[in-house]
Amino acid sequence: MPIAILTVDQRGSRSGPDLVPEVLEALNSPDLGTPARAFERTAGDEVQGVLADGAAVVRRIELLLRRGEWNVGLGLGDVEEPLPPSTRAGRGEAFVLARQAVTRAKQHPSRLAVTGSGVVGDGQYRADQIETIAWLWAGVLTRRSVRGWEVADLLAGGISHAEAAHRLGISQSAVSQRAQAAGLVEADRAAELLTELIDQVLTGEERR
Repeated sequence: MPIAILTVDQRGSRSGPDLVPEVLEALNSPDLGTPARAFERTAGDEVQGVLADGAAVVRRIELLLRRGEWNVGLGLGDVEEPLPPSTRAGRGEAFVLARQAVTRAKQHPSRLAVTGSGVVGDGQYRADQIETIAWLWAGVLTRRSVRGWEVADLLAGGISHAEAAHRLGISQSAVSQRAQAAGLVEADRAAELLTELIDQVLTGEERR
């Protein structure tokens, strides 16, 4: 069955602290959607998890991009069934593709890559589409300032611009300006499109 494998490894791990325990806790948070198989340390500074829906993938990639300490590889393909209880024991095309993707990610400015094959039609063509949108989305997120993230986090929680302004001690117009500078609309639309495209790959269905 088509599945999403997210493989990430820590940048600069030889000269810095081990961040794997911290990121494992974050990636396995139910707030991001329950993974099909939990994220685990697979080798050294590498972490890998199994995901079955687009929203769970996109939320975790956003978390990793925001932290800025990880190379991120997404593999979209088939896996051997039944899936074992442990991610480390998993086998199949998607696992191989994810490792290929994380290797490519190390050479890209966004530190993000997507590889796919044999899932829906021309799998790599679909993966290229997803990757292109992901790069543009990553460009918006990685340029976002601390103040931009403050506004993004508040508005993502469902509060109004007026309430965000009150909590931050600024005017509503300042909230709007920060939201615009942070690319909130652009990032949200890109995330929605990524979620839809990944779901199409995983389910084999296209929205009409």
